[in-house]
Amino acid sequence: MNKSVSIYNALCLYPPDVEALIQGRIIAAIPSKLLTHGHKFALYPVDTSVNMLSIKAWAKCELCEILDQTTPLDMLSQLTIWKPEIFQEILQNRPHFFLAYLRVYHLPEPLEIRAIPNIQEKLGKFAPLPNNISVSEDKPVLSDQVFIQRKQQLEKREPSLNPELEELQSALSQIANNNPVAQQLENEIKVFLGWSNAPTINTIDADLAWIKTITSLGDRTIEKDDTISNYQAGTNFEIVTRKSLNFLGFKVEEDHKGGAGGLDLYCSQPYSLVCECKAGKSIPHNTVEELDRIGKRHLQENYLQAVRLIIGPGEPTKNLKESAQISKVSIIKAMTLQKLVELKAKYPGAINLIELKQYLEPGQIDDKINEYIDKIEKEIKLRSHIIQLVKKHLEKTGTKDAQFSNLCIAYLYNNPPQKLEDRELYDILIELSSPLTGYLGRIKEDFWKKDRFYYLRDLSIN
Repeated sequence: MNKSVSIYNALCLYPPDVEALIQGRIIAAIPSKLLTHGHKFALYPVDTSVNMLSIKAWAKCELCEILDQTTPLDMLSQLTIWKPEIFQEILQNRPHFFLAYLRVYHLPEPLEIRAIPNIQEKLGKFAPLPNNISVSEDKPVLSDQVFIQRKQQLEKREPSLNPELEELQSALSQIANNNPVAQQLENEIKVFLGWSNAPTINTIDADLAWIKTITSLGDRTIEKDDTISNYQAGTNFEIVTRKSLNFLGFKVEEDHKGGAGGLDLYCSQPYSLVCECKAGKSIPHNTVEELDRIGKRHLQENYLQAVRLIIGPGEPTKNLKESAQISKVSIIKAMTLQKLVELKAKYPGAINLIELKQYLEPGQIDDKINEYIDKIEKEIKLRSHIIQLVKKHLEKTGTKDAQFSNLCIAYLYNNPPQKLEDRELYDILIELSSPLTGYLGRIKEDFWKKDRFYYLRDLSIN
C-alpha cells in the first residue's frame, strides 16, 4: 500500500510542458535551480489568461543534472519536446541550466485553485499552494519499468528508436479531441512508444452504434416504436442484417434485396449463404418452406450447396424445428447475430467465417453460436494473459527481452488459464509478435526455443 505524503508547493511550468509530463511524452523539466533527489511538488501550468486553473498531477525529482554547452543539445532535443534553439537561448544568458528528471503521478482529482498574480515571473520556480495536499504514488503516469528505461535513455542521450512514430503522435494529438479514430491510434502509439502504460479499451465507437439496434429491430416484442408498419419493420431488419453480414466479412450480393417473392440476402463469399430475415414477435411456421421455394427459384442447383439461415424472434414452433431439420436450415435470434457483430467490432480479427460454418447446423443453433463466441473469448483471454506474462516477467527480471525457454517456465508458475505444450505457446507468441498484431516483439535466433520476445502493448479484455 502506498504511503500518503503532504506537499505544499508547485513547480511553475509552461502548460505544454505540464501536459507533456502528464501524457508521458517527456520525463523532464527545466527548473531555475538545482532540485534535490526526492523533492515532491505539484505541477502548476502557468496560464495568465484564466482566473482559475486546474492542477492535475504531482511529481517527484529522481535526478537533477547541470548542463552546459558541452551537452549534445540536438540529442537532448530529440528526447524531449524542446528545440535546440530553446537550450541555446538559455545558455546565451547563463553558463549552464538544470534538467530535472521527474516521476509524475496523477492526483486523485484535479485541484482547482485561483490563479496566482504575476505568475509568469515564477516560471521554473516554486509557488506555494493555498493548502497542503495529501498525495500517494498509486497513480503513476508510467510504470516502473517504462520509467527506468526512459530515464536511462535520457541519461545516456540514446537516440529515439521511433522518430517517425513520435512525429505521427504529435500530429494526431492536434486532432484527437474531435476525432475518436485519431484518439485511439494516438493512444496505441503512446503505449507502443512507452509514453503511456494505460491499456487501450476495446469498445464499440460512435460510428458503429447501429450494432446496438440489431436485436430491437428484429424482435418487435421489445420494439419501442409501435407506429412502424410490419412491412417497414421487416425492411429495417433486412437492412441491418445485410449490414451485419457484410461487417462480419461475407460478400453480400446486391442482386438480392428481398421484397415480394425475392430472396432477402445471398452471400457468395467465403461460402454460399442464403438468409431469410423475419422481424416481428415470432417466426411464421412456414418460413422454411418459403425459404426453400424462393431459394430454389432464384439460385436453382446452387441453393442446395448453400448454407441456409433464418434470423428471427421468439421460440420456433415444433413444426418449424422439424422443417428446419429436414431442410437443413439453421435458425438464430437477432440477439445472437448482434453478439457476433459486437465481438467482431471489439476484436476485428476474432471471427473466422470458415470456422463459424462448422457451427451452422440444422435447427435452432443459438447455443451453438454462443459456444463459438465463448471459445473465441477464451482464446482472446489466453492471449491477453500471455502478453501480461511477458510484461511482468520483464519487469521482475529487469531485462528488455526474454528467451522462450524462460517464458515456458514462467507460464507454468503464473496461474495458466489452460495447459499448453511448448510448441502451442510458441505458436501463440509468434502470432502476437506478428507485424499485423504488434502486441509483442520477437528476436529470431538460430533455434526456435532460443527465440527472444519482448512486450509492446496490452490486449485489453472488457
